[in-house]
Amino acid sequence: MNCPFSSKPRWARRKEARPQELLAAALDIFVERGFAATRLGDVATRAGVSKGTLYLYFENKEELFKAVVRENMLPILDEAEDIIDSYGGSSADLFRELILGWWERIGATKVAGITKLMMAESGNFPELATFYREEVSARGDAMIVRMLERGVERGEFRAIDVRQTANVVIAPVIMLMMWQQAFNPCHAEPLDSASYLESFIDLCLNGLQMPPHPAPA
Repeated sequence: MNCPFSSKPRWARRKEARPQELLAAALDIFVERGFAATRLGDVATRAGVSKGTLYLYFENKEELFKAVVRENMLPILDEAEDIIDSYGGSSADLFRELILGWWERIGATKVAGITKLMMAESGNFPELATFYREEVSARGDAMIVRMLERGVERGEFRAIDVRQTANVVIAPVIMLMMWQQAFNPCHAEPLDSASYLESFIDLCLNGLQMPPHPAPA
């Protein structure tokens, strides 16, 4: 008697799906445990494959982490850069769109845990810190600088030190992300991210925008 399942192994998977499954499992475990405590065997188990299968796609844990970062963060940076290049509205509206879009796509998702991981562990893993700086942080910083330069060049923002202002813009947003990742459980009333961002955008734009010209007498 033929086994009805003999033509389809119980754990059969589409080969092309395995890297995506491994990356999804790796993101979960890196965020939950940090880089040092993540074990490749646990990633493979969560993805439903053998550890040997994982090594077919990723040479080691460092390469797996880099792939997770590239998969989850670089497409968002690509999209944001395209928005800056093609945006037709005011620089104030662009500022708002970038900040809120970043929060929706990264800050309010599990991907934010990657930034938390890097802040906590980069000192112990300098190669990963260099990788993250070159492929993520530097691009994000440059994106904010370009957005500010756009506003200054169009006469919509005051003349400012765009590089230092970019640092001032980035820091409170990272703080919100870290607060949501780590500090909210310590407070009776969790921080309302929507209200925080609206207040942040309001303060920034009131500091950046050129004052209205007085009406002629």
